[in-house]
Amino acid sequence: MRTRTLGTDLEVSALGLGCMGLSHAYGEPTEESTAIKLIRDAFEIGYTFFDTAEVYGSDTDPHHNERILGKVLKDIRDKVAIATKCGLSFGPMDGGTHSLIPDARRKTIRASIEGSLKRLQTDHIDLYYLHRIDPNVPIEDVAETMAELVREGKIIHWGLSEADADAIRRAHAVCPLTAIQNRYSMMARWYEELFPLLEELKIGFVAFSPLANGLLTGAYQAGASFDGASDYRAAMPQFSPEAYEANRALFQLLDRLAGEHDATMGQISLAWMLCKKPYIVPIPGTRKRERLIENAGAAAIDLSPAEVDAVDAALDAMSMSEVFGGSRIHEA
Repeated sequence: MRTRTLGTDLEVSALGLGCMGLSHAYGEPTEESTAIKLIRDAFEIGYTFFDTAEVYGSDTDPHHNERILGKVLKDIRDKVAIATKCGLSFGPMDGGTHSLIPDARRKTIRASIEGSLKRLQTDHIDLYYLHRIDPNVPIEDVAETMAELVREGKIIHWGLSEADADAIRRAHAVCPLTAIQNRYSMMARWYEELFPLLEELKIGFVAFSPLANGLLTGAYQAGASFDGASDYRAAMPQFSPEAYEANRALFQLLDRLAGEHDATMGQISLAWMLCKKPYIVPIPGTRKRERLIENAGAAAIDLSPAEVDAVDAALDAMSMSEVFGGSRIHEA
């Protein structure tokens, strides 16, 4: 697989593997041996960038994701880049998903890094994100804590997830950011306004949910159902019965482009953002080997600047359903 550079010097595969869905929010956690095989398959296919977080797990195994990644990647540690996250815990269910409780205090971050290093069976994290902005902790204080961890060699780079321009600029002034990780897809484009700032500061953009939680693969039809007790998609507006008709024009656009490029709808969705900016790295997740291969194939699809502009213009003019925008912050 082709590679890309986040920030000034973090080289990663053009697509990373978002590992959350193996452990959290997409049904019951994947059986451990199955998850281990999938991660190994991903590396063999060409993925070298693996994304996790300390909170990806279940009530009975809250750190399932990091623990499994650690088992798999310890033997190839020098060949992969690991990203994980701190500063977040889950609150009560709210609208079909867990609410979020940010905590970016220095003592919390320092406790979290020690836990992640142990579970991931490594002495350093390549990219360490603050999972959500904590309104009660100045972002400058977070950046100072991250700078300490860089000096100690426990993290090599750091980033912010779901961050706005103000937080990015203020954090970067204290300890330079390598990447932000924000929601981004053809249905969720509100963070495009950050692109000029990211280019100015030479910060990469890691796109999570790049397929709108799987909708843009074309694999789901009207009437698809999900277990509301363990699968967040049951509460996502893009999977509601009426959404399929509302998104018909989007599906038709993807289907047409897929035919023109001998590709799948999902590959076109990923290629569009890969060809838009050289510093965008999507991290789609999956539990299927065939989808790993399919997603990796998007890195070899070259859409021309004119094609990307035409897609943007079509999306700008297109009516579509609402799309899931993230879990709510818990109000204590």
